[in-house]
Amino acid sequence: MTSPAPRSAPSVVAAIPAAPSDVALAHFRARLGFETDCSDVHAALASGAPDFVLAEARGPNAYAAGRIAGAINLPHREITAERMAEWPADTLFVVYCAGPHCNGADRAAIKLAELGRPVKVMIGGLAGWLDEGFTLEQA
Repeated sequence: MTSPAPRSAPSVVAAIPAAPSDVALAHFRARLGFETDCSDVHAALASGAPDFVLAEARGPNAYAAGRIAGAINLPHREITAERMAEWPADTLFVVYCAGPHCNGADRAAIKLAELGRPVKVMIGGLAGWLDEGFTLEQA
C-alpha cells in the first residue's frame, strides 16, 4: 500500500482533524442506538420473527400505493398515547418514510420518544429499501 503524496496544504477532508478514536467509537456506537438499515430490517423480517414493529410514517394514500410487507401505517400525526396503548410499553418501533429527502420518520421518532417508546429510524427509507433491491407490496 502506498502512502498519499505529501501536500502543501491539507485537503478539505483532512483540514478538520478526525475525532480521537475513543470519541469516534462512542459516536458510532451511539448512532446504532438511533438507527438501523434496510438490510438489517429485511433480514429480521425474513426471519419470520421480527422483534420490532415496522411503522411507515407516510400518509395512508402513500402507504396504500406501496409499502414494505409487514409494515403498519403510523403517520406521525396519528401517534398519540391512546393509539400507542395497543402495544406493550417496551415494544421497539422502527420507523421509515420515503427516504433521505423526507423527515417523516424523524417526526415519528420524536413523537414515539416523547411517549417513552423505544424507537429507531430505518435510514434510507423506501428509497434505500428499493436501492437494496427489495420489493414493496400494494394494497
